[in-house]
Amino acid sequence: MFKTTLSLFLFLGIHITHAQSNSSISIEIDSKISFQRIDNIGASSAWFTEFIGKYWSEEQRENMARWLFSKKMDKDGNPEGIGLSSFRFNIGGGTTELGDSSRIKDFRKRVECFLDSNGHYDWNKQIGYLWFVKKAKAYGVKDLIAFSNTQPVFMTTNGLGFKTIKDYTSNLKTNEYGNYAQFLANILSHFAKEKIHFNYISPVNEPQWDWYNNSQEGSPWTNYEISKIVKALDSALVKNKINSKIITPEAGHLEYLYSKKGRAGEQVQMLFNRNSSLDVSKYSHVLNAAAGHSYYTDGDDSTRIAIRKNVRDTAEKYGTSYWQTEYSMLGDNYKEGKKGKVSAMDCALFLSKVIHDDFVYGNAKAWQFWNSVEPGNPDFDTRYFLLALQSSDSTFVSGKVIPTKMLWALGNYSHFILPNMHRIKAVVNNGLNEVQQAKDLMVSAFEDNKQIVVVLINYSNEEKNIHPNITNLKKYSSMTVYLTNEQHNLSKQSISTNTSELQLQPRSIYTIVIKK
Repeated sequence: MFKTTLSLFLFLGIHITHAQSNSSISIEIDSKISFQRIDNIGASSAWFTEFIGKYWSEEQRENMARWLFSKKMDKDGNPEGIGLSSFRFNIGGGTTELGDSSRIKDFRKRVECFLDSNGHYDWNKQIGYLWFVKKAKAYGVKDLIAFSNTQPVFMTTNGLGFKTIKDYTSNLKTNEYGNYAQFLANILSHFAKEKIHFNYISPVNEPQWDWYNNSQEGSPWTNYEISKIVKALDSALVKNKINSKIITPEAGHLEYLYSKKGRAGEQVQMLFNRNSSLDVSKYSHVLNAAAGHSYYTDGDDSTRIAIRKNVRDTAEKYGTSYWQTEYSMLGDNYKEGKKGKVSAMDCALFLSKVIHDDFVYGNAKAWQFWNSVEPGNPDFDTRYFLLALQSSDSTFVSGKVIPTKMLWALGNYSHFILPNMHRIKAVVNNGLNEVQQAKDLMVSAFEDNKQIVVVLINYSNEEKNIHPNITNLKKYSSMTVYLTNEQHNLSKQSISTNTSELQLQPRSIYTIVIKK
């Protein structure tokens, strides 16, 4: 448990040296030194939510919605859910309607399309997905994001939702750019009339991959093609008087944002540079942030940190910022040399470290997990999901949703770091460099005019005694501590005020909320 807490003297910047042990670690937090403003923290709904929202029991659906979206506390002061501030909705391309001829083997990964080849819209499609979108809105999720992996199949070059040749160019027919843009605009307009406003729209996803497979919907795009569809979509949004912002380019991994790797590299330099012929930042509906995915850039600590610094520096050079819009542990880096199964808590700690690095070294303004729910075991190798699905049978029309440590680890950030907070200076003074700290103790802090939120990750196998020192804070009204580890799921901790030290348990994630 969190054995001690801060005294008022510490908040005033006064050190109480007699209460410190020789082995305590100083944590310096300074609210006068601020960095990026946070836009949102969220997750996606894809594939499996269609079946859950459409067929599964009300109890299971409501549990899932509460765990993802609720900002309330239970009677003991523990969060009911992780209070996401963004939620991503997948606009389908019509592979469900194609059935087995879609050539996507897993029927759960086929997605319906609102539009058919005759130009008729059917708004009763994707009702399972939309059940959760409506729940997100009802819970007060700030940002709803619509994203597309493929164009409607009747607009593609091969009539499928994925590529059948490896040429790394878009599957969209060259004469369909305007129609695809209008398709997306019509969806936004329709749901706006139903009081469901999508704040953001993303027309392109992971353009660097060849998408030469039959595992899901997807399409590659060159930078030229991205610029062309963003221009068309911006025009459609202007024409239809839609105020949604366009997110792009959703790079397949972060190095594509600044390096020459792949057929669609240097995307910040190409797409967010006023001197580039492909610049999209000039369009009024484009979000001034380069969107990228943290997949495959989560390896050794040194490389992971360096990549995010490169993203930060490149974005700053070209006058833009960075959104991390998809992440799960696609590679095996999360194992960190471990053999066999990896515990749910170890997965959660690795997730917390990636989030920390994106915020602290990448200056990410938004952070979004990939799929909220997928089939799996909640106790180990929870690399792909926040909530584990256990279907009753192969039809996937009933089953059980189980929360994992990954959910609560994300909640250490998402429940407390609110939109429009700014990240502020937070430093661990233990003599270790950034790479060494990634296996020891990490800290980040965020502030608005009502509170300061501090997230501490004790990645080590040892208890840590820390001595926090928050300067430039004149007063505070309350402090609350929440813990995620093997025994606790974002649980409120009882605290005392008779010492200036805090003791952190091994392999644990703490969030401290200081009300002004």
